[in-house]
Amino acid sequence: MGFCTPEQHRRFLQLCPIAEKYIVDGGTILIKYWMEVGQKEQQRRFEARINDPLRHWKLSQMDLQSFRRWYEYSRARDAMLAATDTKHAPWYLVRSDDKKRARLNCISHLLSLIPYGKAPREKVKLPKRKNKDAYNDQASLEERRFIPEKY
Repeated sequence: MGFCTPEQHRRFLQLCPIAEKYIVDGGTILIKYWMEVGQKEQQRRFEARINDPLRHWKLSQMDLQSFRRWYEYSRARDAMLAATDTKHAPWYLVRSDDKKRARLNCISHLLSLIPYGKAPREKVKLPKRKNKDAYNDQASLEERRFIPEKY
């Protein structure tokens, strides 16, 4: 798309795994997902956006170029995965033709990668309420506008 020169792209792919290693070595959990959409599904989604005035905003010139340059994008994806799919920061691919299933699978996978344990909690004891200056605090609300309680 002309965002950078071929040399800048090569350099980025070279430096990215090094930068990610620093991030991971610093204690950050780095999880990378690639949402993989097939050609037919991409075309269906784009046509739906073209044909529905409420979805026009979802379709950019970048989207149109990505559609036209499917194989260039696929080669760029392959190069990115080859250069940056490392042991310390692996890529996880998500089949995304079905958005709902993709989201659920991705959430489930993400949660499986996060180490968690029982958080230490202080024992809390509710203090006694002070009765000095006590009054009927509900009486002043009787004439106020409460929303209807439907549920």
